[in-house]
Amino acid sequence: QVLVVESGGGLVQAGGSLRLSCAAFGSIPGDNVMGWYRQAPGKQRELVASFTRGDTTNYTDSVKGRFTISRDNAKNTVYLQMNSLKPEDTAVYYCKVPLRGITYWGKGTQVTVSS
Repeated sequence: QVLVVESGGGLVQAGGSLRLSCAAFGSIPGDNVMGWYRQAPGKQRELVASFTRGDTTNYTDSVKGRFTISRDNAKNTVYLQMNSLKPEDTAVYYCKVPLRGITYWGKGTQVTVSS
């Protein structure tokens, strides 16, 4: 069993920054392909950024150059540094932890960007 807890969301003006954290509690290997997704009202959940096999990273086009995913394996924690935020980044941000054929999600953290 894995518990996933996101934090760090909030209200920020356009152009501002936020840093999200995702802590995963359980027996998780250091090369787990954890990632961040988001879901805006009325839209499907979409990938924002994730680690891939080989510890490379993957970003959706709309956040490239603005968002950075990083990890602290000792803490089983993944971060998402979000800079130059735009109103269209407003969404609930979720952390995904795939492990042994099961996908674990957190409850999400709300990010609201005002214009």
